[in-house]
Amino acid sequence: MSALPSPEYSRNMRLIGHSDQGGRPDGVQLMVHRGFAYIGHMVSQGFSVVDVRDPTRPTTVNYIAAPPGTWNVHLQAHDDLLLVINARDLFADARFADEKVYYTRSVGDTVSDVQDRGWSAGLRIFDISTPAQPREISFLSLNGIGIHRIWYVGGRWAYVSALIDGFTDYIFLTIDLADPRKPEVAGRWWLPGMHQAGGETPDWPQGKRYALHHAIIAGDTAYGSWRDGGLTLLDIKDRTQPRLISHRNWSPPFGGGTHTALPLPDRDLLVVLDEAVLDNQEDGEKLIWLFDIREPTNPVSIATFPPPDEADYVAKGAHFGPHNLHENRPGSFVSSTLIFATYQNAGVRAYDISNPYRPLETGALVPAAPERMMDTRPGRPRVLQSCDVFVDAQGIIYSTDYNGGLSVIEYLG
Repeated sequence: MSALPSPEYSRNMRLIGHSDQGGRPDGVQLMVHRGFAYIGHMVSQGFSVVDVRDPTRPTTVNYIAAPPGTWNVHLQAHDDLLLVINARDLFADARFADEKVYYTRSVGDTVSDVQDRGWSAGLRIFDISTPAQPREISFLSLNGIGIHRIWYVGGRWAYVSALIDGFTDYIFLTIDLADPRKPEVAGRWWLPGMHQAGGETPDWPQGKRYALHHAIIAGDTAYGSWRDGGLTLLDIKDRTQPRLISHRNWSPPFGGGTHTALPLPDRDLLVVLDEAVLDNQEDGEKLIWLFDIREPTNPVSIATFPPPDEADYVAKGAHFGPHNLHENRPGSFVSSTLIFATYQNAGVRAYDISNPYRPLETGALVPAAPERMMDTRPGRPRVLQSCDVFVDAQGIIYSTDYNGGLSVIEYLG
């Protein structure tokens, strides 16, 4: 067994395992389910399966390729089903060689001149009753760029963000999985101005991108994050007709990039994370917010999480700021007081929000820089970019990196 890479910094966390994911160290979203990690790739255009039953010895056991021109950056696992997004591989498109184009302009506008359809758009569903051998059982085809992210925790309904023809960017769709072999779109919702084919005209500022990153569901409410379009709470009692409860947007004056809204229903709190999307904090400081949602029609921000300050991460290069939260999925580690986040070039962070007015950082681990670059976009610095974080029921932390593989971390706080 080779030595583990030495973290750049750690406090109350310890690196216990690492994997290059079978030579494909580019990772985005991961799910740990029944002792196996399912990892969507950013560059490698598919997803990998890593056996983590011994978290100190993660072993890659499978790789499932995406269709040509397609990426599988996000996925969800529950019971015997694995749901995987299919979308145009945008980072392989020269139009997006400068990442600023992706984050500051509607994707629909940028790709409006695309003539070919050399990619697959929709939702792939796999049977994972044999965890190391996903078997595709159905595909929901969509017209457009495809799906960005999914929320699925079992049962009849899945929820996706999708860029379909006629819209400026990704909108909210509900997917009926009453028969997982025959998935169907049931309902949809978007911010006013996004439905160009319906005659709507965007009214948001130049250089802003209004697009659903994804929604997390609690009960009959969908908590949606719309990048520069802020936060929505949707009533989804009728899954075919989502209805707006409230909409909040703090960009401007803040920089936007709203990425994840994690409800903590037992405390009437909502953790809302704004993603840092440009190098050296060019897009301004991004924050993790805590909202009081006792009155769903009037969400109120009551605190922000403290940013890492033990080093000059702005000067370090690449993105410094929040990206993902551990999302309290059923079967994983679930807490309404201990929150885990990735902070890109500042690694993985843990926060205690027992006092909701004073979040405290309780642990951190900054992995080593990647050994090699998988990101093929020109000029990307060889700096770690901790991407996703998943904490299993035993409290073991798993985190991906765009280039640096899978880190397995023990929390000591």
